[in-house]
Amino acid sequence: MKNENKGILTAVLLSLVVIFGMELLFPTQKQAPAPATSVQPISVETVDTVAVPEVVLPAEEEEGPIVSIQSDTLSGSIRLKGARFDNLVFSKYKETTAADSPDVSFLTSRFFADFSVAVSNKGIDIPTAETIWTANQTVLTPEQPITLKWQNEQGFVFERTIALDEEYMFTITDRVTNPTEQAVSFAFGGVITRIDPPEKGTATVHEGFVGVMNETLEEEKYAVLKDDREKSFKTTGGWIGQTDKYWLAAMAFNQQTAGVKADYLYRDIQGKNVFQTRFVMPPLLLNKGGVQENKTFFFAGPKELKIITDYMDRLGIEKFDLAIDFGWYYFLTKPFLYILGWLNQLVGNMGIAILIFATLLRILLLPIAGKSFESMAKMRKLQPKIQEIQERFKHDKLRQNQETMALYKKAQVNPAAGCLPLFIQIPVFFSLYKVLSVSIEMRQAPFFGWIHDLSAPDPSSVFTLFGYLPWPIPGILNIGVWPVLMGLTMYLQQKMSSPSTVNAQENPALSAMKWMPLIFMFMMGHFASGLVIYWTWSNILSIAQQRYVMHKYGVDK
Repeated sequence: MKNENKGILTAVLLSLVVIFGMELLFPTQKQAPAPATSVQPISVETVDTVAVPEVVLPAEEEEGPIVSIQSDTLSGSIRLKGARFDNLVFSKYKETTAADSPDVSFLTSRFFADFSVAVSNKGIDIPTAETIWTANQTVLTPEQPITLKWQNEQGFVFERTIALDEEYMFTITDRVTNPTEQAVSFAFGGVITRIDPPEKGTATVHEGFVGVMNETLEEEKYAVLKDDREKSFKTTGGWIGQTDKYWLAAMAFNQQTAGVKADYLYRDIQGKNVFQTRFVMPPLLLNKGGVQENKTFFFAGPKELKIITDYMDRLGIEKFDLAIDFGWYYFLTKPFLYILGWLNQLVGNMGIAILIFATLLRILLLPIAGKSFESMAKMRKLQPKIQEIQERFKHDKLRQNQETMALYKKAQVNPAAGCLPLFIQIPVFFSLYKVLSVSIEMRQAPFFGWIHDLSAPDPSSVFTLFGYLPWPIPGILNIGVWPVLMGLTMYLQQKMSSPSTVNAQENPALSAMKWMPLIFMFMMGHFASGLVIYWTWSNILSIAQQRYVMHKYGVDK
């Protein structure tokens, strides 16, 4: 026993020597204690345990104290009850092209934004949708931010500073001061709520939930989320919002913060379809006497490329330009929109800008189109010989094809060359179609005459003699002058391209192609007039180029 005790004592002494010896040889770097005002992060996973306030639907025609919003681009107000953004009007945009049209109303009592403070400690009062804040002034302008304030019974002071720039961006700075003896965990967040959104939209333009989480665009339509009810993300930075065809409400949180929880939500509340876009920042520990602060950007405005891109670059909002639905051909659509915007500024008319753009595009594709038209001209010149081969070997299709291919090879003609410009122009056409369909730069942009909105179909009606014959006609027949002009130019182009000696009855494909100008005329009659004008002018340029090439190769009329 004595030896055992001696062994234990020896082990303890050796351990102490090692511990203190290591401490003397490699002293530990002592860290200064955190000041009382520091904010220390809690584990990111605790964001799920923070109680986020549920949405409270506003009463119809609810009144109360407000702060007015006044700028060159925006008007409206912020309701002090809940500090809610529920009244915002775009001063530079009209509902219609009518002279007495009202300004576009965006945020309303059915489409609003709230900023929240959540707490993980029980028994701590936080601001809710029923909280009445006090404001340091009654008007918010770009030159004059406002500060809202509220204090709970425990002594915590909540402040919210709201600043507005010259365009459509609000900067929301939330601040919580802890005068108590206890440390409390707070989390900041924001919610965009829409009640019974109009069921509209097309497959061309995305309308509904939109955001960028973990550098990835995340979209969801209202109808889809109504079935799924919820879609959640954990992200590092990004932004989240709800979008219409031309307008966007979005909140951009700190771009470097990891563990932000973002949600697309659907709820049936009081018999209403309520769609929410929500984010919650990771909780932070607010020490005794400390101050916790968070900054959020809130955009409510038009999806104008120049404005959106400026915010993306200046404020560091990740991929904010994807709020504009550029589609699959992003690499073409975005440059096209830039070019059209620049041309519009240069000439002062978006319709003229479209014509110039079509001309520049035709010049750019001139070498490719020229080869195609040369191939077509040579093909037309060979038609008598091809018809002779068809007559000579009309009972031997294999020999007929062999002789025809030999003729093509001898004349150095590639029958497929005429299709190359078509394949190149397909993505160009769809990209321009996307630009004219989704970009707000086209909205209510006039051309000449009766075209007052290049994003809308041609309003003239050929089959009612421009409204002088008010008889009822099917909607498919209600087409304007520009679609008819487009159909005529397609017909002329087809006549110049089609072999003059081929019998359409013997060629089913050629017979079907004859109807394409008529089909496209009625189909395109209901598309944006800017797209129809572009196509018509592009056809005219093609006809001129093709006519020149045919004359060069001596092809008869």
